Amino acid sequence: MANSAVARVGRDAISETLGREIVDGAHRSGAVLTLESLQQRFGVSRTVARDSVKVLESHGLLYSKRRIGLVVTAAKHWDVMSPSVIAWRLASADARGAFIELTQLRIAVETEAAALAAARRTEVQAHQMLDLAATMRRLGESEQLTEFITADIAFHRLMLEAGGNSMFAALADVVAEVLSGRTQHGLMPTRPMPEALDAHDGVARAIADQDPREARRYMEVLVDEVRSALEE
Repeated sequence: MANSAVARVGRDAISETLGREIVDGAHRSGAVLTLESLQQRFGVSRTVARDSVKVLESHGLLYSKRRIGLVVTAAKHWDVMSPSVIAWRLASADARGAFIELTQLRIAVETEAAALAAARRTEVQAHQMLDLAATMRRLGESEQLTEFITADIAFHRLMLEAGGNSMFAALADVVAEVLSGRTQHGLMPTRPMPEALDAHDGVARAIADQDPREARRYMEVLVDEVRSALEE
């Protein structure tokens, strides 16, 4: 059990390092790696190196080519919806561009998700949305940014789930990476903008009032504020 845990940590550390490097351009498309080079670099067994490669292959960053080795793929082949790939992109030199793309996705998805949540939410979910919006305002105004982001992630996850659309709900981890990454990489003000707090309140109230049109409108205001901040 202990050995398997150590191997897992080694695998995760290698895939995390290589994933960040590939996404950041340290290993260009078409570059070739080998299991032997990974063993030597990281001081791990062939099994651990192979397991780390499987993780990266699952994200579309590498593929194995017989008699050649491990070939780095072009960005168009990456699983860009994978939370790991999103995190690596947000830590790369092109973090701002990645944030803008992800915000565009949020505009397309979350506005409709908010309207759907207003139509389908349960009473429990309605109360939870209002409570989370109030918590976010308190934490934001007191500049408790870490706690604020935790509440913000919970707010958006609940909204995506409340509409009963499994495809929207499946995007909760994607949105969570965007929200946490914006803070980790210095793209979030220490004190959230009053307009953003007001928009969260508006979304929560509209969902509680079962008003899809208002829920969509306030969510458009919210994601547009994020887009404007990133494009400045």
